[in-house]
Parts: sequence; structure tokens; C-alpha cells
Amino acid sequence: MGLRADMPLLARHEGEWEGEYLHLDREGNPIDRHRVQMTCAILDDSVYHQTNRYVWDDGRTEVHEFPGTYLGGGRCGFDTERIKGEFRELDGSTIYLSWQYKAEGEDLRLYEMIVLSEDGKSRSRVWQWIKDGVCVKRTLINERRVG
Repeated sequence: MGLRADMPLLARHEGEWEGEYLHLDREGNPIDRHRVQMTCAILDDSVYHQTNRYVWDDGRTEVHEFPGTYLGGGRCGFDTERIKGEFRELDGSTIYLSWQYKAEGEDLRLYEMIVLSEDGKSRSRVWQWIKDGVCVKRTLINERRVG
């Protein structure tokens, strides 16, 4: 089987999304906020590709590419210059990811849960940034499908 058959929820995420990232410190205070435009695609039924375009109110922008490879058994892995990790579907609405920012070292790990709405028009994402076993930051992301 391939990526689409083994990960049908991931296939439902294909398309264009826009939303906002809100980064919070350990106490829940906002420390950063920016907009995102994201493209999610499955290529060749074995490669997942995501492009994130970030825009801050002060005019800063960043673009990041996240190619992922289907590992089989309902799991995808990714390993870029910036991050390394893995994701899988937990149920019919939830995807779970764990990864590391390579520049931060192995003592910082991120854990993300993505929940897609039943109608497929919106999704919510939560990241927990865990360093040495302690949550040091959280990221809340709300997105809606566009196009």
C-alpha cells in the first residue's frame, strides 16, 4: 500500500491552509505571534511535502520546506537541515508528531497534535516544547482551509 491508503487522514490535509501561530512561554504569556500560509501535498504516494510561509507584523518573512518520506506502517519521517522527526495518525481526526530542531540539541524535543475538523475546513495544532523533561514553551495554531 501507499501513503494515501495507509494514512487517509493525512490525505485529507492536502491543500492550502492559512492561520496564526501563537507562541507562549512556560507561564502562558505570549512571546511571539505570526501568520502562516501552508501548502500540504502528497507526491508519488510515498512523499509528503509541506511548505510553510510565515509573516510577522513587522514585515519579517520566512519560508520553510518540509519533505517527508513514507516509512510504512502508517508512519512518515522527515529529516531536513533544520528539523528531524516522525509523525503518524492516532485516529480519524488526530495526527501526532515528535521532532527536534537540530540547532537546539537533543535535550529539546517538540510534541505536536493536529486535530482536523469533521468537515475538513479547519484544524487546530498544539506544540509542547520539552527541554530536559520540562515544558518550556507552547505553540497554539489555528488554521482554516483556503482555495
